[in-house]
Amino acid sequence: MSTFSLILPEGDGTATAVPTAISIMPVRSPDLEQLRRRIDEIDNRLQDLLIERMKVVSSVAEAKRSNGGAPAHQPAREAEIIRRLIGRSREFPPATLVRMWRELLSATVRQQRTFAIAVYAPPEAPGFWDLARDHYGSHTPLLPCRSTAQVIRTVTDGQAAIGVLPMPQEGDSEPDPWWRHLLSTDENAPHVIARLPFGARGNARSDGADALAIGRGPEQETGRDRTLIVSENSPDVSRGRMISVFSALGLAPRFIASCEHAEGLNTLLEIDGFVPRSDSRLDSFRARLAPGLYRVLWFGSYAAPVSADELAVPRVSDHDIATGTATTAS
Repeated sequence: MSTFSLILPEGDGTATAVPTAISIMPVRSPDLEQLRRRIDEIDNRLQDLLIERMKVVSSVAEAKRSNGGAPAHQPAREAEIIRRLIGRSREFPPATLVRMWRELLSATVRQQRTFAIAVYAPPEAPGFWDLARDHYGSHTPLLPCRSTAQVIRTVTDGQAAIGVLPMPQEGDSEPDPWWRHLLSTDENAPHVIARLPFGARGNARSDGADALAIGRGPEQETGRDRTLIVSENSPDVSRGRMISVFSALGLAPRFIASCEHAEGLNTLLEIDGFVPRSDSRLDSFRARLAPGLYRVLWFGSYAAPVSADELAVPRVSDHDIATGTATTAS
């Protein structure tokens, strides 16, 4: 029997069937021009809303002038706005949102008054200039200063509304740190009003250090704040004892820096939370450490910067899309 005679005209159930071709309809790609027109429409609406916002800001400025001339720059209010927007949605990258709104908020301040920033910017520390530009806007005048004393003098003399200075650190080699020159009981004297960066560091050059901003204005609470206190005391009063007394009074302090001089010792402490000048616990602190504690001076407060968790971009996977959930990128 030939091999060909074994091939039956119809399959016997064991032969492999020839696959049938499946006709697949091509997926129509989105109309690129239509999508671009949609983006243009959204851009127009965004611009219209920004114009409307600027008009409202003008009304706010007029209301401030009518009510005794409240300052145009409100760092606490700005922090509250940014935190609220981050809390509304995480779909838009939070770090980008902070950057955009910092530029917008700075523009509204410039709309209300002349606004310049004195920045500690020696050649060996360019990062402070970057932090100041990113926080106060790329079109806000920045005045470069070669020394911290020049920054303080520029703000004190009124040539600049804000001064940006390096964050004090334990072990700083400077024998006469800049913060000692701002110690005052005058409520109108410049004091700390912000810490930079408030959001991500972005493309700031890699000095790696944070900055403090000084300026004038009323004490303002945001709900998530830190307060700076400077003590003037004898060397016999240790930092550990001061931290212990503050803790007993219900305050959570952290040592930042100290400076010894002919009159005694200055200690810079940071307290978690908002502590106004009038807080009775500061008087209690002074009383408990007398006579070795000569003075306790309120040095300012600032809105705590946005945390790394708040700035993290949500990671979206296929499962997240299917279930409507999203995880956060680590």
